[in-house]
Amino acid sequence: MNGAPQSGIDAERLPAIIAESIPSMPTKDNNQMIHRLRHQGREFVLVGTAHVSRESVELVREIVEQEQPDTVCVELCESRFQSLRQNARWKDMDIVKVIREKKSFLLLSNLLLASFQKRIAEKLDIQPGQEMIQAVESAEAIGAAVELADRDIRITLSRTWRHMGFWAKIKLGFQLLMSMGEAEEIDEETVERLKNQDVLESVLAEVGQSMPVVRRILIDERDRYLSQKIRNAPGDKVVAVVGAGHLGGILRCWEESVHLQDLETLPEPSVWTRHLKWILPGMILALLVGGFFYGGARTGSHMIAWWVLANGVLAGVGAIAALAHPFTVVSSVIAAPLTSLNPMIAAGWVSGLVEAFTRKPKVIDFENLPVDITTFKGFWRNKITRILLVVVFTNLGSAAGTFIAIPLMIRVL
Repeated sequence: MNGAPQSGIDAERLPAIIAESIPSMPTKDNNQMIHRLRHQGREFVLVGTAHVSRESVELVREIVEQEQPDTVCVELCESRFQSLRQNARWKDMDIVKVIREKKSFLLLSNLLLASFQKRIAEKLDIQPGQEMIQAVESAEAIGAAVELADRDIRITLSRTWRHMGFWAKIKLGFQLLMSMGEAEEIDEETVERLKNQDVLESVLAEVGQSMPVVRRILIDERDRYLSQKIRNAPGDKVVAVVGAGHLGGILRCWEESVHLQDLETLPEPSVWTRHLKWILPGMILALLVGGFFYGGARTGSHMIAWWVLANGVLAGVGAIAALAHPFTVVSSVIAAPLTSLNPMIAAGWVSGLVEAFTRKPKVIDFENLPVDITTFKGFWRNKITRILLVVVFTNLGSAAGTFIAIPLMIRVL
């Protein structure tokens, strides 16, 4: 369908496609950001861009107008495309549903990544993702079809989350928070020099070095996904606009057949993970029972006291760090010792729901969200992001309390 973006995310409408590549040697134009490839007699023009760059916007416009392709592929998924074109989309977000579906950290991570890119864009006085919007507008102007070629960012983050351990998640969160300050030191010349990295890669470079699985999911899998989606695009000539950080990966796997559904499926938790969430509470309950049985009521009571104090106090500290409402802080202190023994619920979900109902976000919070996420102060001021911070920080406090309480309980025993 010409002029309308086509979603590449719905797994039910994406068959497992195996493309039979015809070997061909890619050639490179004088501009190192432009590569010409062939597949099954069709021509593909691969354009690498910096995600925040005036030069990239102009390059995209010129290439689309010059090449007159049948289809223009862009490195966007449906949700990211809508976020660029529909600023009012935040008004439709149900924050309570986000908490209940256990997606608070994923949404917070997405907002932090958007913050990093938006702050650089504001520093350079350019709209984030403008080169992708330019690609879509140029395609519409010449009557070319538009193909959204990237994997849904929520699937990418979810797959990453499933493969990360507890401490790796802490490190990831810290890295994302620290990225907010990095934009202050980046000028336009630096952005042009960093064209070989996209936002995800630059923010998570340190994590990727120590955790190959993170890089594999965030970068390598998307290279393969983009390559297959570009080859699947209709038309005899296709222009594909992608972040320059993906150029090398797409070229390496250009001849590779990729099952898209395999890359869109969330992996099942490992057997160990599924059992651990029940084993740990079971061990703690057994420890408490042992305290009463071997040490008597006094010992058992002291163990319960340590458990309640460690979990409750640290969960409360986490809520306070997020500037939660006093009722929310109290709810986190009360809930943490109980939820830590129930693998089906977390203290942060309780405190997040209390915060959501106590300080219900207003229309102005949704309207201000794109601006508020660009500063530390804004993250804590906006009621939406503050709720997400309450969920994450309370859960971190409760988890820390669990690990601190166990040795203290054993010492009493």
